[in-house]
Amino acid sequence: MSDGVHFLQDLQASPPDVRIGLSRAGVSGVRKAIRIRYGENEKLIAADIDCTVDLDPKQKGVHMSRFPELFEEAIEEVVIEEALLVEQLAAHIAAQIVERQSALRAEVKTQELVSLIGLAAASERATRRVVGVEATGINACPCAQGLVRESSRERLEAAGFDSEDVDRILELVPLATHNQRGRGTLYVGTEEPVNAEQLVQIVESSMSAPVYGLLKRPDELHVVEQAHAHARFVEDSVRLALHGTLETYALDDADFLFSRQLNFETIHDHDVIAERFGTVRELRAELEDGRALGRHTELREWLGG
Repeated sequence: MSDGVHFLQDLQASPPDVRIGLSRAGVSGVRKAIRIRYGENEKLIAADIDCTVDLDPKQKGVHMSRFPELFEEAIEEVVIEEALLVEQLAAHIAAQIVERQSALRAEVKTQELVSLIGLAAASERATRRVVGVEATGINACPCAQGLVRESSRERLEAAGFDSEDVDRILELVPLATHNQRGRGTLYVGTEEPVNAEQLVQIVESSMSAPVYGLLKRPDELHVVEQAHAHARFVEDSVRLALHGTLETYALDDADFLFSRQLNFETIHDHDVIAERFGTVRELRAELEDGRALGRHTELREWLGG
């Protein structure tokens, strides 16, 4: 090893001019090819990896060049078969980073292009991991639909329809509203096995309707009618996703949930967002008595144990 390399390594370990510790320092947007086995066949997928460590006030920097090397080693060591668990890969990388970077704690995020997300934080005490998904769908606005309902009622009554007929018509005919393409995110932090495909279904069902790449006209009709029959706010989607997860999995009180819904508005020049995070204990407490909690446990706090 050359003297220049020794110098660089010593420089990273030297004290900084301003002795303040950093919450995170590392690399972002590293793309690696991961090989998945399907029986005798193999398939390559791309994974985006972010990895950071905390930095002691006495240490000038981290060894950035070590991150990609460790990613390669971790990918080779993890047996990746038909059911790839991105959170397991993230946990394995985080544990290796803690050891090799002499860090107290490491955070790793791996994301497949199919919108599966794995998060992990490792310390000398333990490793915590999160599996998550992101899915796109449609949300039909309930507020605008309510205005259309009342306006339609007035028009039908003015045209001579009696109240009973108006109710029947409004029940049978889809009522117009403006649609928002939405992006739902759901994280589950637990040691229990979690099926990512199920999480996608939970997120999609929390919105008014899913979206598709290519649709024929009868399919378009089905999607539009489904969306207008299940008009939802962003707040509705977050609550439904959390409730669906709690109903689907027998999670421990100490486990963690995060749900986020972002809707891209069509008739406003802004977007709308809602999210909720917290431990399963916190969420169950609110479901049981309906009282708001003073604080919600955040993802970074939970990962830190």
